[in-house]
Amino acid sequence: MSDSSDDEWSESFVPYSQRNEWKDITPLPQDDGLHPVVAIAYSAKFREIFDYFRAILARKEKSARALELTTDALRLNPANYTVWQYRRDILRELGSDLNEELSYIEEVITENAKNYQVWHHRRVIVEMLNDASKELELTEMALGTDAKNYHAWQHRQWAIRTFNLYDGELAFTDRLISEDIRNNSAWNQRFFVLKHFGFTPEVIQRELEYTMNRIRIVKNNESSWNYLKGILRQSESGSLSQFPHVIAFCEELYNNNSRSPYLIAFLIDVYSEQCLATSDGGERETLSRKVYTLCDDMSKKHDIIRRKYWQYVADQLKSKVGSKQL
Repeated sequence: MSDSSDDEWSESFVPYSQRNEWKDITPLPQDDGLHPVVAIAYSAKFREIFDYFRAILARKEKSARALELTTDALRLNPANYTVWQYRRDILRELGSDLNEELSYIEEVITENAKNYQVWHHRRVIVEMLNDASKELELTEMALGTDAKNYHAWQHRQWAIRTFNLYDGELAFTDRLISEDIRNNSAWNQRFFVLKHFGFTPEVIQRELEYTMNRIRIVKNNESSWNYLKGILRQSESGSLSQFPHVIAFCEELYNNNSRSPYLIAFLIDVYSEQCLATSDGGERETLSRKVYTLCDDMSKKHDIIRRKYWQYVADQLKSKVGSKQL
C-alpha cells in the first residue's frame, strides 16, 4: 500500500503532531538540499510520519510507540528497507511476540505480494522463531493469486530447504502443472525437489514418462520440453540419446505432423549429439542431413525470428563433422 491510499484511513488518523504522547519529539524533515532537481510531492501525512520516523531513528528509540510508527510508515511505503530493518531492531529490543508479527506480515504480503522487502522481513522473523510451519500455506495462498510470483517461490524454496519440508511438494507441483501445464515455475519447483531426493535411474524413468504424458497433452509447451531435457541430462552419461524410447516418442510426434519448435529443437540436439558420437560415416551423413534439414525448417518456417541462430547451429555441426572426417 502506498501514499495514494491515504483516503482509506484519513478519517481515523490522528496526526502525530496532535498526539500528547509524541510532544517530546521534534520531527526531522527530509534534507533534499536547497534546490532539489525533482522535488517529490509527498502528502502532508506521508511527510509527517517519515519526519517523525527520522527523529526516532536519530535518537535510536526502540519503544512500543516507535513500533507503531513503523507500522504507519510501512503502510505508506512497504518497500522502505530502513523502516523494516529498524522495525526488526525494535522487535528484538522489546522481546515482542513474533507470532503476532507473522500475522501482521501476512496481512502486508496479501496486499504487497511482489515486494522483496516484505518477504525478506518474513524470512528473518521465521528464522528468529525457528518455525516455518506456516510458510507453505502462506506461499500457496500467494501463488493462488499469481502462480508465477518469483518472491513467493523463492521464499517457499528457502523454507523447504532450510526446514526440510520436502514431503508432499511433488504432489503440490503436480497439482499446479495439472491446473496450468505452462506454469514454468511449477516445473522448476519439481526439478528443485528432485535434486534433493536424487536422480536415481527409477526417478529418471518415472519423470521421463511423466513429462512425455504432459507433452502428449500440450505439444507446444516450452516448459515441459526444457524439463525433459533437464531430466535426461541427469542420467549417468548426461546424454540425450541414452533413452531410445524418448527419441522414438519425439520422432512419432514429428511423423504425425507436430511441428512444435521445441520438438524440432530437441530433435536437432539429439541428432547432433548422435552424429558427433558415431564412427560410422554413413550414419553420420544421415544424421547430419537430418540436422541441416531441421535447422533449415526452423530458420524458414517455425522459428524465423532466430533464423541466424539455426543457421549458426547447422554451420557449427558442418564444421565439427568436417574436422572428424579429416
